[in-house]
Amino acid sequence: MIVTNDPQIAKLCRSMRNQGRGEMGAWLEHERLGYNYRMTEMSAALGVSQLRRIEDLLAKRERVAMLYTERLSRLDFVRTPVVRPHVRMSWFAYVIALKEGLHRKPVMAAMARLGIPTRGYFEPVHLQPYIRNILGTKEGMLPVTESIAQRTIALPFHGNFSEAEVDEVVKALVEAVQAL
Repeated sequence: MIVTNDPQIAKLCRSMRNQGRGEMGAWLEHERLGYNYRMTEMSAALGVSQLRRIEDLLAKRERVAMLYTERLSRLDFVRTPVVRPHVRMSWFAYVIALKEGLHRKPVMAAMARLGIPTRGYFEPVHLQPYIRNILGTKEGMLPVTESIAQRTIALPFHGNFSEAEVDEVVKALVEAVQAL
């Protein structure tokens, strides 16, 4: 949701929400890059029902995140997420960064062989096909960004994870890195 008292910003946001169409343009004429961010009534109803139990949902996710952080902070090859004291994190994902010199692909492949699904996280924006096409960006232009991207992994995560499941993921991560 965007709230503004600026009519130009409101007009731009309405256009971007409507796939980039202008207010008075032809039906399929797009003035800019846009999106289809219209919420359905069912999604809104679900959102309202989830808001009634938001504190419970957030507490469950925080518990799992703290279990991960506690176990992973003992490992010298992993950097865990940093949450500042004044910030309340929603924990929709738990993303770690491997130390420099390690790459996520072999670690993720080894974890998959151990039955633990993971996802690469943080693909650099400058390497996305759309940005490459319009700006001509390429690999090597932002080496720090690219290095971090090659080392970030989203671990399996949901609010109902048990302590044993977190331990299983951490054990697989250790085995995967030790196998390199």
